[in-house]
Amino acid sequence: MLITIEGIDGTGKSTLVENLKGLLSDLDPVFTREPGSTWIGEAVRRGIAEGIDPVAEALLFTADHAAHLETVIRPQLEEGRIIISDRYSDSRYAYQASTLKGILPDPMKWMKSIHEGWTIVPELTFLLVIPVEDAVERLNKNRTHQEHFECASTLEEVKNNYLVLAEEDPERFILVDASLDTDEIAEFVAGEIRKKAESKNKSKKR
Repeated sequence: MLITIEGIDGTGKSTLVENLKGLLSDLDPVFTREPGSTWIGEAVRRGIAEGIDPVAEALLFTADHAAHLETVIRPQLEEGRIIISDRYSDSRYAYQASTLKGILPDPMKWMKSIHEGWTIVPELTFLLVIPVEDAVERLNKNRTHQEHFECASTLEEVKNNYLVLAEEDPERFILVDASLDTDEIAEFVAGEIRKKAESKNKSKKR
């Protein structure tokens, strides 16, 4: 079962993932992330830092996603494990739809078409939602350097792109108020993951 955690920078995804490790330890889930820890993931981070061409950046992200599927997602799903990924394909659709704006006529459609036929769609996606000004305030407190996609105007576009994705697939997306207490958020998300896992287990036994 593949679960993903999404949201603009500053919504608390990393904190949520760390809290879930304790709350779901009995389920022994696999925790992973994108960009990943392979050399391609390192190339993505280097490309971001060096401000490479937006199309090249988008394709590097996609290559990292392909490696992630091959080395982590597919093998662990075949083992029947629960996988929780901090960012996944929806991040690409939301962020690159903004960074490629004005370069391609329909960047989100382009990104989706690149993934079509080989990616694996998550069964459940938790989208952390927070006002952009609050996200930027959190980022300014925790970082001395901001990436090019962390400015308020870009994050506003990305947030709207995420909400479009959630509206298109309401069965998969669960919106979470990221301004709530971190423990409350983690307990809610952990509870929803348990419900999904129990539902799948019951279906297998039928």
